[in-house]
Amino acid sequence: MRTKQFAILHSNDMHGDFLAEVRGEEGRLIGGLSLLSGYLNRVRREEKNVLYVISGDMVQGSLIDAEFKGISTIELMNYLAPDVATLGNHELDYGLPHLLFLEKMANFPIVNANLYIKKYHKRLMRPYVVLNVDGFDILFIGIITETVLQSLKQDRDIGTFITLEDAATEVGHICNAYRNEDIDLTVLLTHIGFESDQELAAMLDPAWGVDLIIGGHSHTILDRPAVVNNILIVQAGVGTDQIGRFDIVVDDDTNAIVEWQWQLIPVDDRIAEPDPELQRFIESYKETVDRKYGTLICRFPQALTHPRREEETALGNLFADILAERSGADVVLVGSGSIRTKSLGPTVTLGELYATFPYDDTLYRCTVTGAQLRQIFAHIMRPDNRTGEGECFQVNRGIRAFYNEAERRLESLTIRGIPVADDGQYTVLLQGYHYTNCGPNIGLTAEELTALAPPKVVSTSARDVVEEYLRSHPNLQSQVEGRLVYH
Repeated sequence: MRTKQFAILHSNDMHGDFLAEVRGEEGRLIGGLSLLSGYLNRVRREEKNVLYVISGDMVQGSLIDAEFKGISTIELMNYLAPDVATLGNHELDYGLPHLLFLEKMANFPIVNANLYIKKYHKRLMRPYVVLNVDGFDILFIGIITETVLQSLKQDRDIGTFITLEDAATEVGHICNAYRNEDIDLTVLLTHIGFESDQELAAMLDPAWGVDLIIGGHSHTILDRPAVVNNILIVQAGVGTDQIGRFDIVVDDDTNAIVEWQWQLIPVDDRIAEPDPELQRFIESYKETVDRKYGTLICRFPQALTHPRREEETALGNLFADILAERSGADVVLVGSGSIRTKSLGPTVTLGELYATFPYDDTLYRCTVTGAQLRQIFAHIMRPDNRTGEGECFQVNRGIRAFYNEAERRLESLTIRGIPVADDGQYTVLLQGYHYTNCGPNIGLTAEELTALAPPKVVSTSARDVVEEYLRSHPNLQSQVEGRLVYH
């Protein structure tokens, strides 16, 4: 029996989390790319066969990333030198042409097997990469979430095999094609969410030889890997405060893992020294951003928080109320995922606002019936939409929606204390992303959403609306009021 030991380190959903923070009573330095790089350097010195992989969403979520449209992120990722990465849905936030530019910038392979140029039935990215590490061949395959298809809906030339069944088929095609190369270890890098990873694993033919699924998208924190169909499944939360680590022993005769240990390791100053060279590189970007975005635009009496996107938050309520006042819509739906920080204030700089609300999206006001409005709330409040993989919303003042969890139904919906009438007409404000992808996001088709009246573009920039309102309204307050109630 010929065996080799490998250390596989993995991150996902880093979202431009570049800077370390001081936290806790002991004032520990936590997270950030400089400490992460320090830990990677340490493991690479200590261990012989080390691989570092990223399961999507390197970009978006920080002002440094947004200002340079992901270019800064890829330059910093080049410094970390991952061995392979896969696409997340946010890699497409700056548009398909820009993604292809970023992919050319990367000094590491970015793999995806199920994003296609439809007309020619050609994969957009390389579907896999085989890395030879100390004489062992390791196959990495990339699989993406169907959210990518939604964000590319206006690009008719691009398509993807997005169902789990299709993804399983794509994995089978690649594994079957390269089985004769004596692959010692097969790893799927996915960005489809932890629950979907488990479903996908159950569909894979054991003869294909998939050993590991290293995932992302649902920001899941684990104590231990899931095991489905003899496949180990892991994820490493969100950001750079932690990193996943597999220590595995692979048997060359059976092409199987014979020993393994997995840890979710906190990234702080107890495990590594910050990388000073990378820190200087990050600071050069930060100085540029600080000069441009350091101006104060308002102050709140206290910080407003957004701890979880699946629940009503004080910060989400504020943004929804601002857009409701400016648009005159009866109902405003602000995507919880478009609020990218857990708190804002009490002092608010332009840069902090942009980091919190980075998506510069169009606002559409649509007219729907009361029955359709109830259908929307029943769709967005259902339990399987609140697992970390669905699209959750913040709503404006005056909305009270009660959802019965046991019976899985919307119990009541009122606007300013008046029950929504099925035959009434109501206006709903949507961000452009949710308007374009209304079917999966709010449960109405485009035809249903526009049947009563053409949609009206209220603003081409939701962020501009929020910024101007904050500049002219000091000392704003907001709190959780029970606008969306589950019982």
